[in-house]
Amino acid sequence: MYRKIIVPIAMDQLEHGEKTLQIAKTLLDSGGEIVLLNAIEDLSAYAQGYMIVDFPLEIIEASRKHAATTLLALKEKHAINGRVETRVGGAAGVINNVAEDENADLVIIASHRPGLIDYFIGSTASRVASHCQCTVLIDR
Repeated sequence: MYRKIIVPIAMDQLEHGEKTLQIAKTLLDSGGEIVLLNAIEDLSAYAQGYMIVDFPLEIIEASRKHAATTLLALKEKHAINGRVETRVGGAAGVINNVAEDENADLVIIASHRPGLIDYFIGSTASRVASHCQCTVLIDR
């Protein structure tokens, strides 16, 4: 099936992420690798201008540590052959960049039911599906 699968997991959607992870396990080749990924949104320069200088860096670092710890726990809980990756940036861009950097065969991403805001700015899943260089499976 697939030898390298990227599974982005949002920290506020862990239950859906676990479901997506189970799908990835069934699609993985023997000896393949799953990369559990979390993208930590960076604060815009405009927002940072209103904050104490080091505060945004502290938030990002705390978010990175929390995500890494959570993803490692998921990896162990589900006996995943793979690794954990956290990166800072917009979710869709980070996911697409990791998929390209890793030469991934598949990205499996969870998606929510679209709301009104998604019709104006689009969802992360739709941006990944539109721009990713490999196959994308959207789990709803």
